[in-house]
Amino acid sequence: MDAAKLRNGYIRFAEYEAHGQSPTFEAWSMQVVGSPTLQAFLLSLPEHKRQPNLFFAAIRWVVGDVPAANNLPNIVENKGQEIAEVMFARSTQTNEPARCAVLLPLLASLPQPLALLEVGASAGLCLFPDRYAYDYDGTSVGLKEDGPVFQCSVSGAVPVPPELPEVVWRAGLDLNPLDIGSSDARDWLATLVWPEHAERRKRLLRAMDVVAQNPPLLVQGDVRDGLPNLLEQMPDGATPVVFHSAVLSYVADQVEREEFARDMLARDVVWISNESPRVFPSITDKVKGEPPRGKFLLSMNGEPKAWTGPHGQSIQWIDQTDGA
Repeated sequence: MDAAKLRNGYIRFAEYEAHGQSPTFEAWSMQVVGSPTLQAFLLSLPEHKRQPNLFFAAIRWVVGDVPAANNLPNIVENKGQEIAEVMFARSTQTNEPARCAVLLPLLASLPQPLALLEVGASAGLCLFPDRYAYDYDGTSVGLKEDGPVFQCSVSGAVPVPPELPEVVWRAGLDLNPLDIGSSDARDWLATLVWPEHAERRKRLLRAMDVVAQNPPLLVQGDVRDGLPNLLEQMPDGATPVVFHSAVLSYVADQVEREEFARDMLARDVVWISNESPRVFPSITDKVKGEPPRGKFLLSMNGEPKAWTGPHGQSIQWIDQTDGA
């Protein structure tokens, strides 16, 4: 059953995430599906260490380039111990600052100023939506200066804001916060960017330079132990916002996810979630029809708002009359 679950997970990654985005990772995923060697290696690891993004980044970290898919079994046979050590020592933690482009319309719509608390913050790059610039199909928001400009295609009645939000406090919670001043952390984050995404990598490097000038408060901990303490530190006079993006999918227990959702809805905060539609079925069920392939669901306080590109590249506003 573990082997079947593993194969199905890599098939789903190939079809719903890598297809149309990374021919390399689509081919690598299907190589895993057809290779007993690769499956045996992954099944020797704890379940939470078998994710495609972690496995593929570890291969690139050890090998130093992007090998052909049919070379992966031989690489694992010869360098499996090194790859496993990387996978045990590190986490996926893809810190994609371009996701700020899909968060921005919601953040700018709230009473200003804001206090931001990110769950699963990694190096905290998504805690700076007010320091980046954006291009929504030709509509510019924010100053370019030396920072990155995030391109985001829009469809539907997306409330593109006329200006950036005002952030007066920001903090992040993560099981393993990354120090943006560390060259090792910067190199690992760059390795997590998919091979074909050269522009994403360039924008990531620029975003890291922006954040390194004034790093945010990052606290090690999980949502049960670390979140309440950080919530208490949020200042009066600012709208408290708790957000996360592509994080809760790594919490395998659906009951635990729903407990987190109930906790957020019970607190006096604005809760913004940008996750796979599978993460919170109770929110996804509020939208009629099947979720678009390969999209995240952006919601605020448990109400669906938009379908978004997983790397912040697009936002499709949901017509509220289409709710279930």
